[in-house]
Amino acid sequence: MDILIFSTSVNNADQVQQVQPILTSVQAIQDWNFDLEDCDHILRVVSHDLPPRYIESLLNNAGFECAELAY
Repeated sequence: MDILIFSTSVNNADQVQQVQPILTSVQAIQDWNFDLEDCDHILRVVSHDLPPRYIESLLNNAGFECAELAY
């Protein structure tokens, strides 16, 4: 199981609701959550063998910035 961490431009609950159907539709994602209080508006994704670029492209295509953070 992998935990991927991203900096995003998702900054409020309405925007989280916009991306919710996108993230929940990916079967390889077991869990996800946002930390909107963090200055990077962190998205954490728990998955099996999912490339970070895939998550970035999902959010980018929905109109949000998304970049993997090194940890």
